[in-house]
Amino acid sequence: MPFPEFVLPALLSGALIGFVLALVGGGGSILAVPLLVYFVGVGQPHMAIGTAAVAVALNAATGLAGHARAGNVRWACAASFALAGVIGAALGAEAGKAFDGDKLLALFGLLMVVVGALMLRKRTGGENPDVRMTRETARPLLGRIIPTGLGVGLMAGFFGIGGGFLIVPGLVFATAMPISLAIGSSLLVVTALGATTAASYALSGLVDWVLIGWMLAGGIAGTLLGRMAGKRLAGRKRTLEIGFAVMVIAIGVGIVAEGVAKLA
Repeated sequence: MPFPEFVLPALLSGALIGFVLALVGGGGSILAVPLLVYFVGVGQPHMAIGTAAVAVALNAATGLAGHARAGNVRWACAASFALAGVIGAALGAEAGKAFDGDKLLALFGLLMVVVGALMLRKRTGGENPDVRMTRETARPLLGRIIPTGLGVGLMAGFFGIGGGFLIVPGLVFATAMPISLAIGSSLLVVTALGATTAASYALSGLVDWVLIGWMLAGGIAGTLLGRMAGKRLAGRKRTLEIGFAVMVIAIGVGIVAEGVAKLA
């Protein structure tokens, strides 16, 4: 029995998302929706967003396991950020489902342009690699973590993205942890936010579970390849990030142009 025609595009899409998440520590999730709509062929924007949220959460969980073994996760800080983000994501997902699909896709394209521009800015490292959530540090840390996590969660839920490109600088801002720890810790938050958005869309019947299975299979392979490439290209990571940012901007401009044409 021949495979359905969507299988290969779904495998490749999952592989690309996992590869980018593992290689540059964020940004793979923002490709999920346009890949599902324009490459895999999911016709309904809300179905693409719900399915993308599940794929992103599962791929992030796969990457989290590796970072946890390497000791690159600050669990208490990440969990606090995730808890605030989950509340925001739940609210954002409900708002996104109530929004017109074509307009939502056009706004998503605009977000891609903004995100790409932000990624072109060089990340700056934190100053406290020993940051921990203790009785003494909890109050000042939570005072920055909670509002930052809530805002990131709202955007992640509304657009159906993991938000790693926002979570990494958000964690650095709120906790002063180094980029390497922020990348590992962000995957816990991406998993939580993606799962929250996915649950909201799944309850509305807006997730294609068969498609998810194929994307997860591709994502596992992509994550492994991304880790291998990351080790070999460690000295060129910034160049890779710039190239990826330019690609995100170009795709975003195309989506906005198509959305404007449809709404005109």
